[in-house]
Amino acid sequence: MTEHSITSVDELEDLLSRPTPQLERTVAELDGDFMILGAGGKMGPTLTRMAKRALDNNGDTRRVIAVDTFPNSEMRDRLERSGIETIQGNLLDSAFVADLPDADNIIYMVGMKFGSVENVAQTWGVNTYLPTVVAQRFKDSRITAFSTGNVYPMVPIKSGGCTEETAPEPIGDYAQSCLGRERMFQFFSDLNQTPVCIARLNYAVELRYGVLVDIAQNIQNENPIDVTMGYFNVIWQGDANAMIINSLSLCRTPAAYLNVAGPETVSLRWAAHRLAELLGKEAIVTGEEETTAFLNNAGKSFQLYGYPSVSLNQMLVWIADWIKRDMPRLNKPTHFQERKGKF
Repeated sequence: MTEHSITSVDELEDLLSRPTPQLERTVAELDGDFMILGAGGKMGPTLTRMAKRALDNNGDTRRVIAVDTFPNSEMRDRLERSGIETIQGNLLDSAFVADLPDADNIIYMVGMKFGSVENVAQTWGVNTYLPTVVAQRFKDSRITAFSTGNVYPMVPIKSGGCTEETAPEPIGDYAQSCLGRERMFQFFSDLNQTPVCIARLNYAVELRYGVLVDIAQNIQNENPIDVTMGYFNVIWQGDANAMIINSLSLCRTPAAYLNVAGPETVSLRWAAHRLAELLGKEAIVTGEEETTAFLNNAGKSFQLYGYPSVSLNQMLVWIADWIKRDMPRLNKPTHFQERKGKF
C-alpha cells in the first residue's frame, strides 16, 4: 500500500471501498441481490460501495440496496450516483421492514452505542428487538450481522485476545444488548434454518474516525492521554469492509462467528508517542496500564482472507498527516478507554 498522502475525502472513500480480488470471487459465488441495513452509519457507505464495485468489476448487474433513515441527503446521493439503490425509512417500524424487497444477501449494520447510558430502553430496542424483526422478515436470506468485541470479557494483555470460542461476558447495557442481538439472530437461525454469520468487530479505523484518530486529536490539542486501558486492536476500515462482505460465504446454521480485528495488540502508550513524533508534538501520558483489556484474536479471519492490506504504521502516518492538514473528521469519539461499559 502506497505511503503517499490521501489528499481528499473522495480519495479516502475510494480507497475504503476498493474491493479485493478475493471479494470479487466471493460475490460472484453468492446467489441473489445484496441489501445493507443501516447503510448510513460510519462504515455503511464505503462497505456498500465496495459490494457494488465488486459486482461491477465482474460485469454483474445484480442489485445492491442500501437502507437507512439517511438524515444526510448528500450521502444518499453519493450512493445513488454509484448505482446503488437506496430506500429511506425507519427500521424500527416493522411495517417498513415488512415492505422491503427480498434479497438473498443481507448485511445487518444497525446498532446503538453512544448515549446508551441515558437511553437504556432505546439501546435494547435497537440492539435486541430490531434483530428479531429483521431475522423473521429475511428468514430465507443469508445474514451477516455486525457485533462487537465488547461482548467478550477483558483479558490479560499477554493472552493473544479472545477467540470465537471465548465465552461472552458483556459489561454494561450496550455490550449486554449487543449479545442480545447475537442471541436473537442465533435463535432465528436455529428456528428457521437461516444461514447467519456474526462478525465481532474490534475496532475499525479510517482517517476521520477511530481509536487512532482519537489519540491523534488529543495529542494535537495537547490534551492528556490516560493509558489505563492500555492496549487495543485496530484494523483499517477498508480491510474490515472486505472481511465483512466476504463473511456472507460463511453463513450457516447454527450461526457462525468471526472476529474482525487487526493482528497487533497495540500499546496505547507506544501509539501515542509514535503519533506525537509524526505530529511534531509531545504526548502527555497519564495513568498506568491495567493488566487486562478488550482484545480480539482474529486469526481465523487471517487464515480465511489473509492479513490486512494496510499496516498499523501506515495508518499512523496517514492519520497524522490528515490531522496536521486539518482535514474533515466525523467528530465522534470512540470512548475506547471505557472499562465499565458506560457509553
